[in-house]
Amino acid sequence: IDSESMHRFYAPDIETSLTLPEIESQHAVRVLRLAEGDMIEVVDGKGTLFACRITLAHSKHCGVEIVESIEAGTHWGNRIILCVAPTKNLDRIEWLAEKCTEMGIDRLIPIKCRYSERKELKTERLQKILVSAMKQSLKAVLPQLDEMTPVAEVINMPFEGQKYIAYCDDAVDRRLLAKEYKPGEDVMILIGPEGDFSKEEVDAALNNGFVPVSLGESRLRTETAAVSACFACHTLNQKSE
Repeated sequence: IDSESMHRFYAPDIETSLTLPEIESQHAVRVLRLAEGDMIEVVDGKGTLFACRITLAHSKHCGVEIVESIEAGTHWGNRIILCVAPTKNLDRIEWLAEKCTEMGIDRLIPIKCRYSERKELKTERLQKILVSAMKQSLKAVLPQLDEMTPVAEVINMPFEGQKYIAYCDDAVDRRLLAKEYKPGEDVMILIGPEGDFSKEEVDAALNNGFVPVSLGESRLRTETAAVSACFACHTLNQKSE
């Protein structure tokens, strides 16, 4: 499949429907002016990439036939789960979601903490940003996006892998994530609100196997910390190859 010459679309049930969703159909037919016979790429968000030929150039239900399919799972090999307290400013959490999807994550869990500035989060727009970033960065796997989840639930969530909590308080003996992370293993990272995690939340995390980590000498905003943690995991994975 020649990814450089074809437009890419997202259709989670493309194998059974052979039809692009309405929003993708509209983009293909009305915006890009694609016609019957044109070749496109379609990803299902679950790791498969399809080369397709348009059979019906309709702006609401663009029909296709599958010419070729390849398995195009994640390039990083292990699962990366990012748990982040959404910022008060929505633009920042949207930027975070976009950049981490571009680099590669498997799951994004917005968490509600004691000191969270944002207690509710509508995920519909965030989901669209993840889809767009997946297509733009030429991936075939769409990160799982959870609804806002109390941090206590995430701390107690069954997880086989490395577990870290990024914490700012110097009273806790923290280790540098870039030195602590073991490449090639599943990882879950907790990033708190700008008011940080409460002592009770940190204690609960430590009691459930989370390792307290630092992301460096600088005090980072929530969204910067999340992107920094994601980047560190990818860089260390690449160095180990």
